[in-house]
Amino acid sequence: MQLYTAPRAPNPRRVTMFMAEKGISGVTLVPIDLNAQEHKAAAFRAKSPLATVPALELDDGRMLTETRAICTYLEGLHPEPNLMGQDFEERAFIEMADRRVEWYLLARIGHCIRHTHPGLAVLEQPQFPQYGESEGRKMRETARWLDATLAQQPFVAGARLTIADITAFCALEFARGLMKFQPGAEDMPHLQAWRDRMAERPSARAF
Repeated sequence: MQLYTAPRAPNPRRVTMFMAEKGISGVTLVPIDLNAQEHKAAAFRAKSPLATVPALELDDGRMLTETRAICTYLEGLHPEPNLMGQDFEERAFIEMADRRVEWYLLARIGHCIRHTHPGLAVLEQPQFPQYGESEGRKMRETARWLDATLAQQPFVAGARLTIADITAFCALEFARGLMKFQPGAEDMPHLQAWRDRMAERPSARAF
């Protein structure tokens, strides 16, 4: 299998971190240069029609895009350690937590950065700075909710590490680099402590 990825982009990092937590090897990483617009080239669009990464090319030539779909496939191939739920009930609650951090934290961080950071202008035309600034404020509302959640439990979805922690960590690392967002500096100590624990995991330094 081949995984088309992009350095520093949060969604490809979610997949590589997921793979590292599971100890998955043997997947060839193929870097795509977003700034050079390689994702919009005809050759890549033939694999990923919406010009997005990550994209997983299976051994039979079929393509899987969308981060969570790729992780679902990999979880099926490598069920342990389980990161997406052991039964339907646990899967539902883990998916709820993962969707929350994906849509209300990661997506808003992405919108903020793409519409306010000059270095991202090549990827987002036209930029709407006021919209980006609004998304930056809204993502902090979600971060405060997550801080309160982590005051009550050790991980995003409950008592153990799941895909929701990977999504949230990759979101915060993206914000740390390009938004200079540090939860501890904005009175979110539980979120900061959780982030620091996650950063110590080998998977956080993988690939």
